Amino acid sequence: MALLENPHLPVGSKPELIERYRLVAAEFRTSDLPPLETAYWLVKPRSLVRGTWEEAKEAAAWLGERLAEYAPRFATEHDRDTARLARLVDAAAERLHAGGDVSYGHYLERPSYLALAVVTCSPNRAAPGLTCPCG
Repeated sequence: MALLENPHLPVGSKPELIERYRLVAAEFRTSDLPPLETAYWLVKPRSLVRGTWEEAKEAAAWLGERLAEYAPRFATEHDRDTARLARLVDAAAERLHAGGDVSYGHYLERPSYLALAVVTCSPNRAAPGLTCPCG
């Protein structure tokens, strides 16, 4: 069975785990569930795209705006630290400028989780075969 060759399922997995994997895999492309690898946001529907930018600084600024918007709801004081958030935005701008992807996640008030990602494309360095959903 080819499914057992998936690197995310150990060989000899229980049938219920295999079935759960099949269900998740079938819904993956249309759900807002974050992928294990950031580049695979590129296979998601266009409706999940919140913006496109030509410059890394513009994309990082959007990321900073989202972090600032949600910071009051972050679960820990450490995550709400504005200096730390500014460093995250600066690091994102550098990584995007170098052609990398950025993915940040923060626990919010229970049981919520905020997943933010900015993905480079045309082509993506980690997955060059994936195309931009808006391009």
